[in-house]
Amino acid sequence: MSSLVVGTNVDALNSLNLLNQTDSALSQVESELSSGKAIQTAENGPAAYVIGQYLTLQQNGETQAIQNANEGVSVLQIANGALQQIGGLLQQMYTLAESSANAGTMNSATLAANNAQYSALMGQINQIANTTTYGQQQLLTGAYSNETFQVGVYNTDTIELSITAASTGAPALNIANTNVGSATYASQAMASLAVAITNVNGVEAQVGATQDELTAMIQNLTVANQNVTAAYSSIIDVNMAQATTQFTTDQILMQSGTAMLAQAQTNPTLVLKLLS
Repeated sequence: MSSLVVGTNVDALNSLNLLNQTDSALSQVESELSSGKAIQTAENGPAAYVIGQYLTLQQNGETQAIQNANEGVSVLQIANGALQQIGGLLQQMYTLAESSANAGTMNSATLAANNAQYSALMGQINQIANTTTYGQQQLLTGAYSNETFQVGVYNTDTIELSITAASTGAPALNIANTNVGSATYASQAMASLAVAITNVNGVEAQVGATQDELTAMIQNLTVANQNVTAAYSSIIDVNMAQATTQFTTDQILMQSGTAMLAQAQTNPTLVLKLLS
């Protein structure tokens, strides 16, 4: 249609429509550059937005699972350290029992000295067993039973652990009634201590195996979280170089579009030359 009409300025309307489109595109790319995200709402891409939400859930779940597993490792490190101390004390007690069992060199004074030290070591074991805690949770009294570590996104991603009581009267040790006050009692104590040492070693092995399992889980979760983060970024994050280029293009189009709209709005004035 000719621009030499007064009632309807079609050129101006076309220019205005194109300018509005450019303005909308410029606003979008400005939003992307300011937020760093190409997909901010479902409006920007419904499918991509939904996938992004799932990936965010997985990211958050794996991040928390890594933290949970690390906390679990801390619990087991505390328990394992205490069990090592108890194992060392049992070894000292066994040495004292073996010394007292050597009846040919013992007298009442040396037996009494050995027995006093033996009792003191037994007290240390009980003190360790009763005071080893993670926060307010006791670890070596038998109270730490069927405890669950949540180490994954899903509620089935768990590791369970029970730590046997490690006091002298607990079934695993069962040495509370032993003493080394005589060669006979010392010989009996040696047999009990040998079983106790074996049992404590078994508990340490169980705790250590669980700790290894948690450490491996942390490594796996860390790699998985990195991959999920990369996938999320490829879908949601904006390509800054591409967006910057588009921003520059849209700015130029805005300026030229504004100029062309102004020009189109003046076209009807050409009719005045015809009238003159």
